[in-house]
Amino acid sequence: MKKLMTILLALTTVFVTNESFAQAAKEADKLIGIWEPSHGKARIKIDKIAGKYYGRIVWLKEPIDPATGQPKVDKNNPDESMHSAPLRGYRMLKDFVYQGNGEWSEGTIYDPENGSTYSCVINLKDDNTLDIRGYIGMKTFGRTDVWKRLKLKR
Repeated sequence: MKKLMTILLALTTVFVTNESFAQAAKEADKLIGIWEPSHGKARIKIDKIAGKYYGRIVWLKEPIDPATGQPKVDKNNPDESMHSAPLRGYRMLKDFVYQGNGEWSEGTIYDPENGSTYSCVINLKDDNTLDIRGYIGMKTFGRTDVWKRLKLKR
């Protein structure tokens, strides 16, 4: 009887642990979707790749550079070899890990307008609102932008 109780306790523990992991994964995946920064100049699609979260530019309000008549490129990147990389498709959010309680961190955000990369933390305010905080060194020394989830028409 004691052995049966031990087995049942072990199975219950495995079930509860698996259920907790499944719930955490479901919460973490709330970040997945298409988001629009407050300036409205771009739309960013956030995906999960190998357990981390990444965001790439999928739409630009002004996709063509008026100076060249060509698609906009990453001309402000400090790495000159990236100056010809198209902004559309550019991965600007990298390596985010879900920490729980609606927060993703350990990642970076790239600002193509000034060519700078910042440490970043993402907080889910509600299912359709993100606070994106880019910073250098400490979170205190940064800027927060509010992104809104876009609803796709079907």
